[in-house]
Amino acid sequence: MTALPLEFGQHLARDRRRSAHTVRAYEATAVRLVQFLGEHWGEEIDRAALGRVTAADLRAYLARRRGQGLGNASAARELSAIKTFLKWAAGDEAPPRMRGPRVKKGVPRPVSPADAIALAEEVAEDAAEPWIAARDWAVLLLLYGAGLRIGEAVGLNGAVLPLGEAMAVTGKRDKTRIVPVLPQVRDAIEAYVAASPWPLVRGEPLFRGAKGGPLSAGVVRKSVQAARIRLGLADRTTPHALRHSFATHLLGRGADLRQLQELLGHASLSSTQIYTAVDAAHLLDVYRNAHPRA
Repeated sequence: MTALPLEFGQHLARDRRRSAHTVRAYEATAVRLVQFLGEHWGEEIDRAALGRVTAADLRAYLARRRGQGLGNASAARELSAIKTFLKWAAGDEAPPRMRGPRVKKGVPRPVSPADAIALAEEVAEDAAEPWIAARDWAVLLLLYGAGLRIGEAVGLNGAVLPLGEAMAVTGKRDKTRIVPVLPQVRDAIEAYVAASPWPLVRGEPLFRGAKGGPLSAGVVRKSVQAARIRLGLADRTTPHALRHSFATHLLGRGADLRQLQELLGHASLSSTQIYTAVDAAHLLDVYRNAHPRA
């Protein structure tokens, strides 16, 4: 295996100051592309070979990745990583022109798990500093992994530390609820805490803005908007859509409506029942796409 993917990762970390998460993701993409091209062309892949990559080669690569279950947003993000890799390898020459996959617009649907993670990765990758990338990754995982509202996430303070298996969240009407903290969410928050240049103490904001003040929900919304455009996701893909997806996916896996009401912090069950309609719509989509008589 050529050392180019490793050198590319070192370039991202040293020269582009990308987060460790981004470096791992982009380096893994570079490894997959080099392996594919080696098999596709039957030769050793070096910088000169990467300079010969065409749009047809990239379509063939993405076709294989889609066959492995890659979703639209993840495919778009992988294509972005590939273009960065090829541009670096070719000495800043323009990579082949190729549009990423588009997501059909229509009835609002929850974001798929793969697209939710791709969205969070894209937001983190675009951050100006590694600690900001860690912050954005942690915030978006809280929305999708714990079902928090964006205001609840940015309103957390140092009192939630150290994290256990659950944490107290204050929502609308100052109502406090307990939400489980998945290991992946806990790891993301702890990585942000370790990277943050600002002191994190009890009573002070957990998530800080670039200048040290409390992180604004508007900053998160703006980052998500830019990322969803780059990934070709629908306009309804907002921070709140991640919470919406958390609820829909839990319901689809058998969660009880009352349990879901508690996790979401809804004052009444009627607020939670909207997700039964959304889940039914998703089941109809599956039926239409899979049933031979549909």
